[in-house]
Amino acid sequence: MVTAAPTEPQQRRTPRPRADALRNRERILAAARELLVEHGSDLPLDEVARRAGVGNATLYRNFKDRGDLMHHVVLAVTDRITEHADKALAAQETGESGAFAALRTFVHAAADERIGALCPTLQTTFDKDHPDLLASLQRLTSGVEDLIGRAHAAGELRPDIGVGDLMVALSQLTRPLPGKACLDFDRFVHRHLQLFLDGLMAPARSELPGEAATLEGLREG
Repeated sequence: MVTAAPTEPQQRRTPRPRADALRNRERILAAARELLVEHGSDLPLDEVARRAGVGNATLYRNFKDRGDLMHHVVLAVTDRITEHADKALAAQETGESGAFAALRTFVHAAADERIGALCPTLQTTFDKDHPDLLASLQRLTSGVEDLIGRAHAAGELRPDIGVGDLMVALSQLTRPLPGKACLDFDRFVHRHLQLFLDGLMAPARSELPGEAATLEGLREG
């Protein structure tokens, strides 16, 4: 019996990941993000697997080593922050939120992703120039620039503020402080962010020294 050769679409078709495999991957990324906040870049991989509720074999089937895992954690968090920017922009476009209110909503949502805890990760063997990361950062930069531009155009944001200024503050205010005495620091983050945001509103009460930071400048520095 002669069997017909598979058609070209069939030859190129790749199996889709199973739903349980995707859930395992997401659990691993979520657990790794939590442990990065708690332990820094030297996160224990056995503990990542335990907290995710998977075996070590499942972890290594998804991520070949610590660097690969951290790479995907940073990508996932960056993409989530970009989603927050997109949602804030959409709310502003539909009239649900004013320009500065949209910026404020984004900053508080981004803070919950604990971006500051990931900054030390970028100083390790992690490849900060990986094309996927650069593309993800570009999407984030574009979204935040749009939010800032609209707040500037509305006359609600002081004119000497740039994307980097906003991200520096987010990074610093969400970075865990050393020592067990500071474990409850999280409860102050949104309070201090609100104080910072109030200082960004126009009209400005003082002239800022230096020049507005850029994300590219921060990466190169």
